[in-house]
Amino acid sequence: MASDFERRRFIKAASAAGLIGLAGCSGGPSDGEDGSDGSDGSDGMDGDDGGDGDDGSDGSDGGDGPAANIGMVYATGGLGDGSFNDQAQQGAIQAEEELGIAFRESQPDEVAQFSTFQQQFAGSDDPDYDLVCCIGFLQADSLAESASSYPDQDFMIVDSAVDADNVASYVFQEHEGSYLAGLMASLLTTRSFSAGAGSTAGDSTNLGFVGGVESDLIQKFQAGFEAGASAGSDDVDVSVNYTGSFNDPAAGREAANAMYNSGADIVYHAAGNTGTGVFQAAQEQERFAIGVDRDQSVTRPEYSDVILGSMVKRVDTAVFNSIEATVNDEFPGGSNVALGLESDGVELVYGDQLGSEIPQEIRDQVATARDDIIAGDIDVPSEP
Repeated sequence: MASDFERRRFIKAASAAGLIGLAGCSGGPSDGEDGSDGSDGSDGMDGDDGGDGDDGSDGSDGGDGPAANIGMVYATGGLGDGSFNDQAQQGAIQAEEELGIAFRESQPDEVAQFSTFQQQFAGSDDPDYDLVCCIGFLQADSLAESASSYPDQDFMIVDSAVDADNVASYVFQEHEGSYLAGLMASLLTTRSFSAGAGSTAGDSTNLGFVGGVESDLIQKFQAGFEAGASAGSDDVDVSVNYTGSFNDPAAGREAANAMYNSGADIVYHAAGNTGTGVFQAAQEQERFAIGVDRDQSVTRPEYSDVILGSMVKRVDTAVFNSIEATVNDEFPGGSNVALGLESDGVELVYGDQLGSEIPQEIRDQVATARDDIIAGDIDVPSEP
């Protein structure tokens, strides 16, 4: 699959010791390293070449410089997940193309590296980063310390709230979009349905949910999915498994296979790259899956014949909006912005290959439920 990040240079850092050694470099995480292919998203330190042939030292085009310099600290799992991190990167790419900013990227392998990357960007003076984007709720503790240590540096975080005047927090109503995914799955599992490489058993009333790291955030996905499933039918049961990782496809495959073997027709994941294993299991079992964060029937086209839809979470919108506010000198430090169905922060999108096969009456019921949630007629729980 060709993707936007394949045109960028990726900068390697071999170890945590190497990362700490770079902390004093004036150029931030990617300064002074040579580029490599890195299209597997496994590198810790990534540099943006801006697509203009410059040396990447400041992300500018040699003219008046970029409208802003942005640092991106991704969630564990890295780029190439076809989901959460890739969606965040799209917001930065959009800002690069539309606003003229430059950005550099870092891909921590573990939670312990978040603080290092955040503070490398914050401590850089060549370039001086106008905004550091912290992607994922697991960065919250590190960011609270970084924001205090660098009070003149602006930060944003996705999926958590950090109480600091120099941090803008963006959270999503994941339970609202997940409710629609659960409703669709419930209405399909209670009937005989075949499309692409999958089918329902007809007499089965089982669904599955695979989460990554068990947390309040991921439980919002679970709670919404379970509520939607119950709204579709009182007879539908949802099996739940948390793998403990956002980057373990083998664990996702094992968890989903156990659910399919126990009679589940459809499994919904909120597990980052771990969800790739859910799609693999769906194909093996000739069942269905539901993706998350991006339209995974497009970002994971090799599995589009089993992906009924995806609960899209517009992380790209949060990233772009925060960068745009920075460029316009309107950065909303200290604010907490919530994005749900009404603001198109989350939505259920139907699969590129299978969406047209889903009966119209089910799509209509899902559309009605969306309107009812926005109107306040349906109160979706955020806890299981």
